[in-house]
Amino acid sequence: MNGLFAQNAYLLISLLKVAVVVLVLLTGIAYLTWFERKVVAHMQSRWGPERVGPYGLMQPLADGVKFLFKEDPTPAGADRFVYFLAPFLSLSLALCTIALIPFGPGEISIFGRSTSLSIAEINISLLIVFAFTSLSVYGVALAGWASNSKYPLLGSLRSSAQMLSYELGLTMSVVGIVLLSGTFSLRTIVLAQQGTVLGVLPRWNVFSPIMPQVIGFLCFFIAALAETNRVPFDLPEAETELVAGFHTEYASFKFAMFFMAEYAAMVTVSAVASVLFFGGWLSPFPENPAFHFTYYLPAALAAVGGVLLIVNGLRYRSKVGRVVVPVLGLILLLLAATCALPGVNPVIQGPFWLLSKIFFFLFVYVWIRGTLPRFRYDQLMAFGWKVLLPVSLANVVVTSLLILLREKR
Repeated sequence: MNGLFAQNAYLLISLLKVAVVVLVLLTGIAYLTWFERKVVAHMQSRWGPERVGPYGLMQPLADGVKFLFKEDPTPAGADRFVYFLAPFLSLSLALCTIALIPFGPGEISIFGRSTSLSIAEINISLLIVFAFTSLSVYGVALAGWASNSKYPLLGSLRSSAQMLSYELGLTMSVVGIVLLSGTFSLRTIVLAQQGTVLGVLPRWNVFSPIMPQVIGFLCFFIAALAETNRVPFDLPEAETELVAGFHTEYASFKFAMFFMAEYAAMVTVSAVASVLFFGGWLSPFPENPAFHFTYYLPAALAAVGGVLLIVNGLRYRSKVGRVVVPVLGLILLLLAATCALPGVNPVIQGPFWLLSKIFFFLFVYVWIRGTLPRFRYDQLMAFGWKVLLPVSLANVVVTSLLILLREKR
């Protein structure tokens, strides 16, 4: 048995990392729906999910069970193979991209073997991320075509035109990053952002001393909103015009898979934005002894969250809540104690800062949904071709000139 493990150690460790990442990501996607409903509800002076479990925490589980047991009709004239393939393709492509994200600089030991904090270490990982992103349009397009219905077809045609248009702006917005770092490797791009500017600002690409990529980031994030079909660019599923867009003829768990793919794409885009523009796993604080206390921020935040849950849980209005919420608080306190251990604290720094940045961008996604109205289709296409693409091209030209001038000095 030991010999079999030794021969296949790399494969087994990779499968273990895939299982952990998929489990965490799918759980995160489920609770991202809860988070979005809660945040938007509070923006509109509502409670949001509140009935199923304390603070509505069991709502994602209730939604999942509902989708599993709902009736699942298939249109009589549908292309059955493509009809079933489309939601699987959308979800699998969104999940695959996260395999390329580096979550930390160091290595961890699994079964006595060192392995990096990412699933796949590839020197052209940025190109592969955009390859997966460009293929994601096929899931939506095939869903509308295979349904053999006019409303899904219109939604899929809209989506194809929208995603292809904004794909150009999305790609051009990161060319400046490639020019500054000189590589397509996401890990190397993060390492190139180490240090500070003027001793205060982190040397992230968005604050680059050569050419701050603020314009590039804005172009990237706006294009990413369109690529993930989120407000104000959710024209492919505009309920007021197309019933529900490309997924009109889908029900049950196939319907849920499209939304899981959307939320997985949100997580992926947030991770890529963090890596390319905001230093990935790098801390925003300078690397000097004066800021060593920031190493204990993960433990401190978990401890504060645990105490708040215990205090609020003991006063919760239901008996179940007065038991469950304090138990969650105790789990957070245990997590805080674990994070403070000398052997654990250095390892979690990278994942903590990267996940914090991802969470911030997810909050911005939700904030935009609760704030902005949907564009008209002509406004959406005009903005992509007449504003976003020219601005992203101008950013590439200016960045190239500044890099050239710097090299000639």
